[in-house]
Amino acid sequence: MFKINDNYLKLPGSYLFSTIGKKVKAFQEANPDKEIIRLGIGDVTQPLAPAIIERLHAAVSEMGVQETFKGYAPDLGYEFLRSAIVENDYKARGVDISIDEVFVSDGAKCDSGNIQEIFALGNKIAVCDPVYPVYVDSNVMAGRTGTYDAATGLWSDVIYMPCKEENGFAPELPDVVPDIIYLCFPNNPTGATITKDQLQKWVDYANANHSVIIYDAAYEAYISEANVPHTIYECDGAKTCAIELRSFSKNAGFTGTRLGFTVIPKDLKDADGVALNALWARRHGTKYNGAPYIVQAAGAEVYSKAGKEQTAKQIAYYMNNAKYIYSGLKDAGYSVSGGVNAPYIWLKTPDNMTSWDFFDYLLEKANVVGTPGSGFGPSGEGYFRLTAFGTYENTVKAVDRIKAL
Repeated sequence: MFKINDNYLKLPGSYLFSTIGKKVKAFQEANPDKEIIRLGIGDVTQPLAPAIIERLHAAVSEMGVQETFKGYAPDLGYEFLRSAIVENDYKARGVDISIDEVFVSDGAKCDSGNIQEIFALGNKIAVCDPVYPVYVDSNVMAGRTGTYDAATGLWSDVIYMPCKEENGFAPELPDVVPDIIYLCFPNNPTGATITKDQLQKWVDYANANHSVIIYDAAYEAYISEANVPHTIYECDGAKTCAIELRSFSKNAGFTGTRLGFTVIPKDLKDADGVALNALWARRHGTKYNGAPYIVQAAGAEVYSKAGKEQTAKQIAYYMNNAKYIYSGLKDAGYSVSGGVNAPYIWLKTPDNMTSWDFFDYLLEKANVVGTPGSGFGPSGEGYFRLTAFGTYENTVKAVDRIKAL
């Protein structure tokens, strides 16, 4: 008789956004006349940029011609896309990353969940708290997190790095040295960022302690302040201690077309001198057949002159939404942060309400959906996340409804 991997049975409750979906569905069925505005899940709402659509159509046409038909994509991604990534995301910022250090995939979420496979189970992980749930859940599935304490919401073998208002929602260097450190900046869910000097301290810490940093830079396109790094490889020594995750979902609206990439420098090695680059290449070739040609062709178009101009307008659109949410709620007396270098607003719940109580309150009284902070970890309790990815019209209506409560 088959048996289930016990690690999966350790997962508490249901996935955060599945719970939100069920609550919203139940409310909508009970109140079919209510217009619900969704500012909870970080999904884009603007169509793909015209230049990207045009390239998609052209790539589809290529697939209908014998001479230009494409089958399986190269394991690591087409060279035309990897070259565009290297030139625009790294060399343009003075960072020396080579093509064979870039691994194209169907998104940063998958890579963040799969990258832990190449590490031994005995490795100790450290995460920011609050944290994007995939980092912890994927390590639970691997058996690296110990036991779960429902009373505290903590795993026994995980090092939590509280990110609170008094430290600018940024983590402090942990006293207990982890083997694997998850960092996400600009941060999901808080929208917080750190400066290059602050990030350099993490790189120095990781190199001094032979730790590896898994750096999620999915929201780097939203950075507006000059002292905030767009890539961890802007820091000296990062190539010997850091893996970087990137996504086309938020910078170019590819949530429905799926594309991302991971950078693993060849200089990144374990204590025995084993290169992680080669291991990830082997894993990629064994378990992945490559992102579709038409999607990779569209991804390369993001780096064209028209692609850059058009996607920049989309990012500005969302950040205008963020500004409206931030200023509107601040004027209404809420304690808010984020929304400057990231499309997320992080607000303190009023009247000492729990984050799920505030979720229910907003849904029932304002018909607005957000994300309870406690779903991101214990330090998220008492906070709430709103996204700027809605339409401007819905964003204005949502803020006006909240202000009227």
